[in-house]
Amino acid sequence: MEMPKLEPDEPEKVEASTIKSPSTSRRPCRRTCRNSPPILPFVQKIQPPPPEGITPSASVNVIPEVRDTSQFRGMQVFDISKLDQTPVPKYQARPQYPFEMRRAGIAGEVLVDFLVDTAGDVQNAYAAKSSQREFEQAAVQAVSKWKFKPGRKGGRDVVTHMQVPIVFTLNEE
Repeated sequence: MEMPKLEPDEPEKVEASTIKSPSTSRRPCRRTCRNSPPILPFVQKIQPPPPEGITPSASVNVIPEVRDTSQFRGMQVFDISKLDQTPVPKYQARPQYPFEMRRAGIAGEVLVDFLVDTAGDVQNAYAAKSSQREFEQAAVQAVSKWKFKPGRKGGRDVVTHMQVPIVFTLNEE
């Protein structure tokens, strides 16, 4: 099959009156935009080096505590050591071993920090420490699904602060 011949397009004709000179069409600059915020330099804050003789462990990642406890305002959060009855696990979801870490044969541990509310649900779970960052998400997701019989203090259910190590290992023990 033979393709039909195409005729070339005619170039557009532009009149000289529609072309603006560079001096009349300028982009707005800082002087003409009075309400623009000032341009500030970016400064990356870094922590000072550790004192002499102390070296941070390369195998542990420490994550700063950032938690939203606004939903517990007005309520006291108890440490597990101060309770009459500690929270009792009713359901504990197993963490999903990250595929890449399993394939590479890497084991690890994550310390998950969380609160158990008065209904026995896990709130504000986050990885406080980990040997490998790749395990953190799986550990936090698993602990977030856990259910407890809430801790008790003075005969009533209370919000309890807890920390649990989640160990990822390839052997069956």
